[in-house]
Amino acid sequence: MELCVAVLQLGGSGGGPSFLLMMVPMIAVFYFLLILPQQRKQKKWQAVIDALKTGDRVVTTGGMRGTIIAIKDDAIHLRVPPDNLRIEVSKASVANVTTAEDELKTK
Repeated sequence: MELCVAVLQLGGSGGGPSFLLMMVPMIAVFYFLLILPQQRKQKKWQAVIDALKTGDRVVTTGGMRGTIIAIKDDAIHLRVPPDNLRIEVSKASVANVTTAEDELKTK
């Protein structure tokens, strides 16, 4: 019983301030290495989604490729080859965008 009390007294003594001094830089490192780059990436992608226009070629997260023919608030209408089907998908499902200007640059 005396051994347990001695262990508890040793384990709980004097760790507060040094623990905080170690945690603050660790939290800062996590913020700058993980959280901040993810926020920047999300803002860039949101700008791409907001800049969608008719004629852009997109690939959805499901793998469908098509050309945007109409845009709604939260959805887009795609023309999907080979039968020129018209489908409606969520803007959030867009995985990749190729604009008409990008196609001209690659040709």
